[in-house]
Amino acid sequence: MTENPTLPTAMPDVARSSQAQISGTLDWVGMSQIELPLQVAADDQAPRTVSARAEAYVNLPKAHAKGIHMSRLYVALDKLSVEQVLDLNSLTALLQEFLQSHQDLSDEAFIRLAFDYHLRAKALLSDNYGWRNYPVVVTGRIKAGQISIEMQVNIAYSSTCPCSAALARQLIQDAFEHHFHGEQQVSAEQVKQWLGTSQGVVATPHSQRSIAQVKVKLDNSQQTLPIAAIVAAVEDALQTPVQATVKREDEQEFARLNGQNLMFVEDAARRVKYALEQQPQLLDFWLQVNHLESLHAHDAVAIATKGVDGGYGAIN
Repeated sequence: MTENPTLPTAMPDVARSSQAQISGTLDWVGMSQIELPLQVAADDQAPRTVSARAEAYVNLPKAHAKGIHMSRLYVALDKLSVEQVLDLNSLTALLQEFLQSHQDLSDEAFIRLAFDYHLRAKALLSDNYGWRNYPVVVTGRIKAGQISIEMQVNIAYSSTCPCSAALARQLIQDAFEHHFHGEQQVSAEQVKQWLGTSQGVVATPHSQRSIAQVKVKLDNSQQTLPIAAIVAAVEDALQTPVQATVKREDEQEFARLNGQNLMFVEDAARRVKYALEQQPQLLDFWLQVNHLESLHAHDAVAIATKGVDGGYGAIN
């Protein structure tokens, strides 16, 4: 007669059965630096795969609870990775799943997804194209039953100092006066030839790579992430985004654009703020422009917000 196999022993669930060694509520418990691929749905473009890093948390308002079920957060994220595309609907569903899987423990949930998103960009004048990379961070939160979703995009551009340009022009004027001193008449051809020499450009204004950090609060009725729309609004406002493929004619055009768009950090911030104010789908926005100075060892910074009551603060 065959004996009945031994029934498996139930595995202990310490998080459920034990109490905390020291009681106390916790704002967030979860995981960070979770690596996963995601299919991102942005603007009107086809979903594309990105390599993302995630942070996933729920709160722990029960003072005596031992801990949360971290594996449930990971499983929900994995399902998003392999079965869905990342858009506002799936992000909302993910947050709800975090709470449903912890309905006996938590009443708030948070997700942060960071990834690089590439956009195809045409050269300024030549027929070439290239890829531009934009770091993106998407965050979502459920608090008091309300869901809020925001997105941050970093956009690189070039800024040329107006003060430096004025000082350079003065030096060129001085050099011109010195070179042609004593001549009663100077022809246009002489001036043109002189300006084409190294003596004719004795000084240049300083410019530097700069970064516009734009954080926007999204309307939950939106479907996809407006990455390209935000990038286009900011780059159109600034006129000097960094380039991908560059031939000589593109570099010359870039120099022209910098010369025609001299800007202090305050000018850049006001340009970006005005551009974002023309985007009615944005519930709120916060921006910080950073001019990574080539003259100073420090950076120049300007910050602005939409000015919504109870919205983003200046130091956010």
